[in-house]
Amino acid sequence: MDPTDAAFTPATWQAIGLTLQLASVTTVILLLIATPIAWWLSQTTSRWRAPVGAVVALPLVLPPTVLGFYLLTLLSPQGLVGTWFSEWGVGRLTFSFTGLVIGSVIFSLPFAVQPLQHAFQAIGRRPFEVAATLRASPVRQFFTVALPLARPGFLTAAILSFAHTVGEFGVVLMIGGNIPGETRVVSTQIYEHVEAMEYTQAHLLAAGMLAFSFVVLMVLALLNRRQRQVL
Repeated sequence: MDPTDAAFTPATWQAIGLTLQLASVTTVILLLIATPIAWWLSQTTSRWRAPVGAVVALPLVLPPTVLGFYLLTLLSPQGLVGTWFSEWGVGRLTFSFTGLVIGSVIFSLPFAVQPLQHAFQAIGRRPFEVAATLRASPVRQFFTVALPLARPGFLTAAILSFAHTVGEFGVVLMIGGNIPGETRVVSTQIYEHVEAMEYTQAHLLAAGMLAFSFVVLMVLALLNRRQRQVL
């Protein structure tokens, strides 16, 4: 039997599809949430800037199991957030795809906010001053000046958010477990193969993740090089 046939079973393809779905949904939500946060952090002089920035960056230093534990506590049916959602008839958040999305958004938040914040800061004040002389309102300045000029930051944020979500393990396992067809993603599929000592299957999936990570880093390097050439 071809080793790839043993690795890429219907269950494996299902895990790959769920991983891509999770990463896509998470990336879209992150860009919507991270944009106003990054804009505020790049423009404000408030004393709350440092605390808010620290909260956003927490997933960078917290062990995934710690973050996953607290999210599990909050999202469980007895938790603060889980109880509220149950009262509204949303259903169970833990061990569900919805719970995975919530955990992924929180865990990958700094990977979306920080590139956007740096992109907004790199614009400087001059373009906005010119727009103001043309009587453009702050809202119009944001949509016609800030967003177009920060396009490389959006691309970097999207790539990093997607890739980081694909590579999640600790938070996913804590919140979603490893339920086939519901919460089993590629990282937990590899874990299951290793536990079962199915090393051929684990090697093939891990090699795919390694190749994906390499391509992401190469794309980011090329984007940064192109941006430097433009500047």
